[in-house]
Amino acid sequence: MDLVIENLPFLLKGAYYTLLITVVSMFFGLIIGLIIAIARLKGNRILRGIARAYVSIIRGTPALVQIVIVYYGLVDYGIELGPLTAAYIALSINIGAYVSEAFRGAIQSIPKGQTEAALATGMTERQAMRRIIIPQAIRYAIPPLGNTFVGMLKETSLVSVIAVTELMRSAQLLVAQYYVYMPFYAAIAAMYWIMSTFFTFLLNKIEKRLSVY
Repeated sequence: MDLVIENLPFLLKGAYYTLLITVVSMFFGLIIGLIIAIARLKGNRILRGIARAYVSIIRGTPALVQIVIVYYGLVDYGIELGPLTAAYIALSINIGAYVSEAFRGAIQSIPKGQTEAALATGMTERQAMRRIIIPQAIRYAIPPLGNTFVGMLKETSLVSVIAVTELMRSAQLLVAQYYVYMPFYAAIAAMYWIMSTFFTFLLNKIEKRLSVY
């Protein structure tokens, strides 16, 4: 326990990077997911095919493999990325596939009559999607997106394989220094739990607030 307290600043720095990677990846993942969901529902045949292939490939391969491909594999083509940048890109692409399915289900849950009513008022289909459908779909998508966000928080531990000093990597470095396992791994398990609980609470509050409208 004394070792954990002594090295708590180092672990908290790792927790900061874990949160940073989670928030940045989720932000870009939301954008990617929304674009892919709309492409699957409203795109032409080619766009729908590309979107389906993207979702199938990303969901059908391990996130660890995707991270390694982005960081190590792209070097073969002259693209060298820093560990943190590679983590952002790989996890954003990964989470985008799962977010797209949440958005697609939410958009499909909106009654078609609302689109028809919007078109009848003179809106274009794009305007109806932007002003009527998507705002409601985001509200419906909050619960599955919350689960995805918490899952992403834990997925960040995978980027330790490319030497990003997030929470898991911080514990590994301390284990290598002190040759003890349980105190550090128990400490990061508690930190992951605290962060997950906090975000679950926050997302539940957002869901309740949006449900009022």
